[in-house]
Amino acid sequence: MNERSTVRIAAGQGFWGDWLEAPVRQVEGGEIDYLVLDYLAEVTMSILQKQRSRDPGAGYARDFVSQLERILPTVAAKGIRVVSNAGGVNPRACAEAVRVLANRLGLGDAIKIALVEGDDLMGRLNDLAASGDPLANMDTDRPLTDVRDQVRSANAYLGMAPIVEALRRGANVVITGRVTDTGLTLGPLVHEFGWAHDDWDRIAAGTIAGHILECGAQCSGGNLSKDWRKVECLEDVGFPIVEASPDGTFVVTKHDNTGGVVNVASVTEQLVYEMGDPEMYITPDGTADFTSIQLAKDGKNRVRVSGITGGPRTPLLKVSIAYFHGYKAVGSLVYSWPEAYDKAQAADRVLRRRLDALGLEFEQVLTEYVGVNSTHGPLAGEPDPEIPEVMLRVGVRSADRAAVERFTREIAPLVLTGPPSVTGFAGGRPQVEEIVAYWPALVAREKIEPFVRVEMI
Repeated sequence: MNERSTVRIAAGQGFWGDWLEAPVRQVEGGEIDYLVLDYLAEVTMSILQKQRSRDPGAGYARDFVSQLERILPTVAAKGIRVVSNAGGVNPRACAEAVRVLANRLGLGDAIKIALVEGDDLMGRLNDLAASGDPLANMDTDRPLTDVRDQVRSANAYLGMAPIVEALRRGANVVITGRVTDTGLTLGPLVHEFGWAHDDWDRIAAGTIAGHILECGAQCSGGNLSKDWRKVECLEDVGFPIVEASPDGTFVVTKHDNTGGVVNVASVTEQLVYEMGDPEMYITPDGTADFTSIQLAKDGKNRVRVSGITGGPRTPLLKVSIAYFHGYKAVGSLVYSWPEAYDKAQAADRVLRRRLDALGLEFEQVLTEYVGVNSTHGPLAGEPDPEIPEVMLRVGVRSADRAAVERFTREIAPLVLTGPPSVTGFAGGRPQVEEIVAYWPALVAREKIEPFVRVEMI
């Protein structure tokens, strides 16, 4: 059990594509013990799997390696430990790339890398089906056999246990695949404070700490709804830091002299993000009762979080499955004043009639009028007739690639064969893209956890 009374865990990325400067500023801006980097979402796993299908050495967040190149010497010098799910669908390739980097930087002996595997179920889907597990879609109850031939990736959501094991074995860089966002923070807290894996209130507290950190600056001033005009210096926004204590209480803060804000409103907005049932927020490690959370100002840019209670883990783990679901393309044209909205609507009618005349079949044709109703839909009401400009955005989806390709050739002709005053058309024809759909399922944890392994490389 660690002798420290406080452990400081800093968020460095909230998603794949987040601000590249954040990890550097977190390790150089003040004292931290851990840097957690969260890259994965359901759509991210699908993208990574497509990359790996084209290149067996791909399938992980390459940004992670380039960011480590900038911070690894500082991490080694300060004794900061890094935990990340940047491994995506190919954590081994990611870990090997980091090992090559550490050796090239002359840090081979100073950097111990742990690789967590076992979440990837692609090679086990048939065995799971043979054992009687239908991996039924949680939304529709359809069995996975309905789309089995189209499955591109399948990953179970692991919890904090393998991270705890990796840290116990001395790793100062831990690379995982599909570990939950909250597990990246909970793992270090369980390791540092020696919390029992069934100390449900503390497990819930660490889970909520991870939930607050998981979206990066979304809890420290970014994307803030309340008083957003008062948030200063977002160009240098400070990413959040949790100062955790052994009793499960913690303070959310950020480095001094950084932009953004940490207050009760900013933390509250992050708490309700993807919350679901507030009395039973389910993770692989346990459940958390969000109605028990107490927030209080603890000084400038400091919010104390306490009172958290939780309950036992469920016998099931969630599985994220991605499968091929046809093709899509999206095209757009901008119409300018006068009568911009009328022109955009007329162009949509022309386009749809031409597609009908060609006998093309689409599962969906979706039209949006950006600047009018693409955000609020019917709630937007009728626009000002003098609206200066409207973007017509049309998307189609079909199992027939040829139909989608023909759609991409019908947008550009509207420039000269449709209503007047088109502007802003650039980039050529829309591109045909494969649709990778999401299939959420559940699986018994005893079928997954025995296959999880931690390897030092």
